[in-house]
Amino acid sequence: MAKDNWTQDELIVAFNLYCKTPFGKITSKNPEIINLAKIIGRTPSAVALKLVNFARFDPELQKRNIAGMSHGSKSEEKIWNEFHGNWEALAFESELLLARFKDEPIEISANINLDNIPNEGKEREATIKARVNQNFFRSAILASYDNKCCITGISIPELLIASHIVPWSKDERNRLNPHNGLCLNLLHDKAFDRGLITITEDYKIKLSSAIIDYKNDEAIEKFFLPYENHSILMPKKFLPDKMFLRYHYENVFLKIDDMGK
Repeated sequence: MAKDNWTQDELIVAFNLYCKTPFGKITSKNPEIINLAKIIGRTPSAVALKLVNFARFDPELQKRNIAGMSHGSKSEEKIWNEFHGNWEALAFESELLLARFKDEPIEISANINLDNIPNEGKEREATIKARVNQNFFRSAILASYDNKCCITGISIPELLIASHIVPWSKDERNRLNPHNGLCLNLLHDKAFDRGLITITEDYKIKLSSAIIDYKNDEAIEKFFLPYENHSILMPKKFLPDKMFLRYHYENVFLKIDDMGK
């Protein structure tokens, strides 16, 4: 017998999994979907369909004909809008709910690194929350890009970084917003963070004059010059917001570019 309508808590943890699952792996055979279905008492098919349904609210995915079912519940739209209005709070809330469904401490449920975490007190709580949020953001970004660097295509997880377009310290509201992220390898993440490269609003890679000045350097010629003006590998969901890309170009990249001239 089918269960009744989805509760808000079930929808929130389903959206959490949607954020952390590559679009092409949203199927009833995905072990993560099977696991969540067991935890919340749903069928894998029902959970997979719910995850696909969330895609219909992403206007950029719709433009590229990547969308979920054309119909669904108003409650799905409500969850989508709530997350997009407050990623910082709701990302952590979704992880808390997931931990409760699993009947596990959140640090175990979220599989965070417990090294150098205080044993108790507010400092421990704050550190755990920060690491849980960082894990959520990383999982969402890597899933959006199918676990590949958007510049080189490198797919070794240990070499991949969930890079913020607008720096973490500059925009608290969008720290966990997947539209404010890029999947980059360690080298190009550092170059992007320092403004040595940027991604334009039409999703092209642009090198600063500070890098081009080293065009005769064999390493620069190999790891940077071939990508100049090439398009990034586009994510399957959560496209980089052009407003964030413009911020990086104007406030990070141009400062370094001007210094290099």
